[in-house]
Amino acid sequence: MTVLQPEAALTVQGWGGGLLEVVRRRFLLSLLVRKELRVRYRASVLGLGWSYVKPAVQFLVYLVGMGLILQQRAIGNYPVYLFGGLVVVTTFSEAVGNASRSVVANADLVKKIYLPRELFPVASICVAVVHLAPQVVVLLAGSLLSGWRPDPVGMAALVAGLALVLLLALGLGLLLGAVNVLFRDVENVVDLVLMVLIWVSPVLYPWQRVAAVFGEGSIWLAIYQLNPLTVAVELVHRGTWASGTNAGATPPGLAGQTVAAFGMTVVLIAVGQLVFRRLSGRFAQEL
Repeated sequence: MTVLQPEAALTVQGWGGGLLEVVRRRFLLSLLVRKELRVRYRASVLGLGWSYVKPAVQFLVYLVGMGLILQQRAIGNYPVYLFGGLVVVTTFSEAVGNASRSVVANADLVKKIYLPRELFPVASICVAVVHLAPQVVVLLAGSLLSGWRPDPVGMAALVAGLALVLLLALGLGLLLGAVNVLFRDVENVVDLVLMVLIWVSPVLYPWQRVAAVFGEGSIWLAIYQLNPLTVAVELVHRGTWASGTNAGATPPGLAGQTVAAFGMTVVLIAVGQLVFRRLSGRFAQEL
């Protein structure tokens, strides 16, 4: 007598294992990252060398323009302060902007073969990390030349700030990358929002200016300081700028704000993954 075996569980086509599947498909991820970098630097003499040249020139411009010509003295070592904030904002802008377009930009792959769709926004984050590394090198070199000396707490703050901005970009990239497939207006809205990011975080100005406008203890100041991007900027400032004559210049309660920011970021990643997973089955049809 033939014994019937229980039927195998059905698998919904187009659904993968989410971010865990990306970890298992690391080789595919590396191929996508190489493709993005190869396309970006095609027919370029310096290639990835531009990742070092651009931030170095940018730092020198701020050093001369802000430090020598405009003589910005309200903030000590202003070029370092400014460049530290710019490293966070430019990395976040690149990662989120590219991740929000990543699925649409890889429409041919989405329509022809199956692979974890999360690979596309994650690859955009990895490309941003490649460009982040030389910026951090330039920032640390500029900080050392300005008299800064590293300390264990500062180094931990720097690592936490960079990790926070990348995780935040991942959560938003998953969410916006999925929604952009259905509504292409999303990428234009993202571009507009990214344009004003430099003004909603303490990049050009210190947090004390915001406290002076809204008042100490106000709800608006609390919301501003709980913004994960603001926390990331302050952590980078703590790691590369807030020492010596600038010691104690970071906002009080930064440790608690950091914990809250990481908590919000984890929730955002979970929401982004959920939305991405629900919409991924429609990607091929919509594209």
